Amino acid sequence: MMRIALFLATNLAVLAVASITLKLLGVESYLAGTGLNYGSLLIFCAVFGFAGSFISLFASKTIAKMSTRAQLIESPRSADERWLVETVQELAEKAGIGMPDVGVFPAHQANAFATGWNRNNALVAVSSGLLQRFRPEEVRAVLAHEIGHVANGDMVTLTLIQGVVNTFVMFFARIVGYAVDSFLRKDNEGQGVGLGFYITTFVFEIIFGILASMIVAWFGRRREYRADEAGATLANTNAMIGALQRLKAEYNIPDELPSQLNAFGINGQLKQGLMELFASHPPLDDRIAALKQRHR
Repeated sequence: MMRIALFLATNLAVLAVASITLKLLGVESYLAGTGLNYGSLLIFCAVFGFAGSFISLFASKTIAKMSTRAQLIESPRSADERWLVETVQELAEKAGIGMPDVGVFPAHQANAFATGWNRNNALVAVSSGLLQRFRPEEVRAVLAHEIGHVANGDMVTLTLIQGVVNTFVMFFARIVGYAVDSFLRKDNEGQGVGLGFYITTFVFEIIFGILASMIVAWFGRRREYRADEAGATLANTNAMIGALQRLKAEYNIPDELPSQLNAFGINGQLKQGLMELFASHPPLDDRIAALKQRHR
């Protein structure tokens, strides 16, 4: 129920922000009497495409805490919590970023994520399962990996990439929709568009959206290699490799991280065949091999 409420609230915020922005820009309609107004269409698509991405980014910490039920460590209540906060602080200082919020979320699967709208206002959280089963040096390496994401600005980068692909998915889907609708009507009389425009646009948004997801996933996989390298640099190469090997041993444990945070977790779901193109994380074997290759 909480995830549904967050989804609805986010989409209502997107509609409100996009509508106000379009009014301020003076964009009324991209459907002109004689055809599409491509300038207005591009602005319309960019506003909606980036609005969703940036609202999700700015609300990412709140959404992450609510959807994972993460408990922030504001005042350490045990030696383990104190060690966790001090380790994050040490790694953050080493990476040159502000101290992130630190949290623990209830999940049996070993996982961790980082999110936040800038490198000095982030959240780093680890699962209870990871803390229970990983050795301290491996936990430190996982935290270094997540700090690497923050220091590299990965959340902002993915937001910009998502905004661009959203824009062009909407833009080209509407061009195709208008072309198909014009062909079906076979005349240039009258105003507006027919049902064919909306049906075709909907279908091609799905098709182009699938293709766009491959692009975003490709960038996500490149980002994981960089975060692994940051983990090896900030913590220890052997510990980073050991943490990835331990994650590999937990493939049989179901993923408990909400789907909207999968791209920011260290432990991505294993996908085979064509589905690998949609994976936000490279195979762990490839990540381990890459680290060993760089640190011979």
